[in-house]
Amino acid sequence: MYLLIIILPLFSAIISGLAGRWIGYYGSSLLSSTCILFSMLLSFFIFYEVGLSGLPCFITLFSWINSGTLLINWGFLFDGLTSVMLIVVTVVSSLVHIYSIKYMEEDPHVPRFMAYLGIFTFFMLVLVTSDNLVQLFLGWEGVGLASYLLINFWHTRLAANQSAIKALLVNRIGDFGLILGILTTFYTFHSVEYSTIFACTSLFSNYYFSILGIKIHSLSLITIFLFIGAIGKSAQLGLHTWLPDAMEGPTPVSALIHAATMVTAGVFLMIRFSVFLEYAPFSLFILTIFGSLTALFAAMTGTFQNDLKRVIAYSTCSQLGYMIFACGLSSYHVSIFHLANHAFFKALLFLSAGSVIHAVSDEQDMRRMGSLVLFLPITYSLMLAGSLALIGFPFLTGFYSKDFILELSQVSSYTNLNLSYAPFACWLGTISVFFTAFYSFRLIYLTFLNNSNIVRTKLSVLHESSLLMLLPLMLLGLGSVFVGYLTKDIFIGLGSDFWGSSIFILPKNSCVLEAEFLLTYIKWIPFFVSTFGIFFISLLHIFPLFFYNNFKYNTLFYQFAFILNKKWYWDKVYNIFLVKSLLNFGYLTSFKNLDRGFIELFGPFGVSLLVPFLSHKVTSLQTGQLSHYIFFMVYGFLVFFTFFVPGFMLDIEFNSYLIGIFCILFVFV
Repeated sequence: MYLLIIILPLFSAIISGLAGRWIGYYGSSLLSSTCILFSMLLSFFIFYEVGLSGLPCFITLFSWINSGTLLINWGFLFDGLTSVMLIVVTVVSSLVHIYSIKYMEEDPHVPRFMAYLGIFTFFMLVLVTSDNLVQLFLGWEGVGLASYLLINFWHTRLAANQSAIKALLVNRIGDFGLILGILTTFYTFHSVEYSTIFACTSLFSNYYFSILGIKIHSLSLITIFLFIGAIGKSAQLGLHTWLPDAMEGPTPVSALIHAATMVTAGVFLMIRFSVFLEYAPFSLFILTIFGSLTALFAAMTGTFQNDLKRVIAYSTCSQLGYMIFACGLSSYHVSIFHLANHAFFKALLFLSAGSVIHAVSDEQDMRRMGSLVLFLPITYSLMLAGSLALIGFPFLTGFYSKDFILELSQVSSYTNLNLSYAPFACWLGTISVFFTAFYSFRLIYLTFLNNSNIVRTKLSVLHESSLLMLLPLMLLGLGSVFVGYLTKDIFIGLGSDFWGSSIFILPKNSCVLEAEFLLTYIKWIPFFVSTFGIFFISLLHIFPLFFYNNFKYNTLFYQFAFILNKKWYWDKVYNIFLVKSLLNFGYLTSFKNLDRGFIELFGPFGVSLLVPFLSHKVTSLQTGQLSHYIFFMVYGFLVFFTFFVPGFMLDIEFNSYLIGIFCILFVFV
């Protein structure tokens, strides 16, 4: 029964993909939604039996690879961490399926869309349930392939083609890091099974590699390689550029990628390998700095974006930074708690954005909206709830996880951890709270409360979404309000044993107790910062002339805003210093000198020249003169008898002399 949760999405994908022409829009929609809903129900059962009851399950189907010391079974691991990820993936995927039935109803390729959603969900479930690194890598690559198919679903659009290829190529860099991590793990432990390598981790805590005479800590090297994979998949600073461009796909795809599946894979990987990270303090430092910088960078960039979906995309990038930040503080349970909470309000924001875009005839520029609260009151209410949960408004879902991450960073500098870099990371995270509140309410204001800038022809067709689209939004709205409160004590409560053996934290690295007794005024700092962000954006739009008159001559401000609007020029830097250089190298070295040079000369082009040349030489021997033909006959007989008939062999010197005469005759005859 446990495996049914994985098989059902694959079954629906195969039927919708191969028989979609016959079952049509209604058949593929009904089949896909039914299968994923059954998977969701099974995930709740697994959550109760495995997570709440503390009964982990190991399933081995068959031996997959057996070569030397490499033994890999096709197996599945269901523990506390897996059970939470199953809830997140199946719940969001189910609601996205239901939402897509109405959202995509006018598209002629709905069966193909449903097949892609099923493939995406299947590979994500394989990733989170795998019991070894190779099987995880299979799910990892499958998710990347499915994301390419979904982003490029409208393949006739050039922007969709470019965005899908960009997502695939950028993730290749991270995938290469993950491959190196897997190979290094096998080299160290001679196994890739979780149960084996995690049990032996403490024995290798002082094991070092010697590379060019330099000693490198083995677990630090492995975790850094794995983190490179997480940087690509979870869009951390440096490899984040694919994430905003992934918005070219249909909006339900954006919700699925950003809330529950692809981008959470990197965070899941770091949490799964918490055992390695605990014995690699340098890697924890890297995670903390990278996570906090990503949170701040993405929040600042989202502040001056005008595309509705791109603003939410940068908020995803920022929240992923918080999750990696928490992993760097050895608070993996808080990280997965924030991941689960984030899935609800992020899916709510994306699907609400889809409702808005659907209402205004596919317009995504917030500057061309306004006053939609009058036409979309339900969508406005739900999007407001999602935005408040995102900024960590008290007693909403985001408040219980994001604020706790900042509290942990506060106490990490003076507890057993004694992390000197924790206050720096804490302040970066706190500043990010301000920008998060700023862009969240800027989105609300420009979309719903600002003076209307909608084209008059679109005003007549403005309408609230249908019940089939609003129902998933309402359910996600309830999750955005209550899930954090209801699950806080289960996931991160003092004394909770929910995670069991799925997450490992060294006793000296735990500071949850100290964070609970942090001074009250320090705990309220994120709330005051977010309130200030809301207040500032409100003043900016209530008194626009005041700010315009004070900043219109401020060149520095305009340049800074322009840089943020251009996403810190990451794409331009990559295009100039990386893409252009590689293209030039590929053209001059690979294409011009090798493909069209050496290889072509001795390959197809050379052969095409050699064959006519030899043919011409052979045909030139056919002169038509009888004396030439007699000469060749005599010449052939003499050569044959000289070299092949026994007893006819003369001394070598005479034979050579005879052959020379034949050659002279051949030239002059």
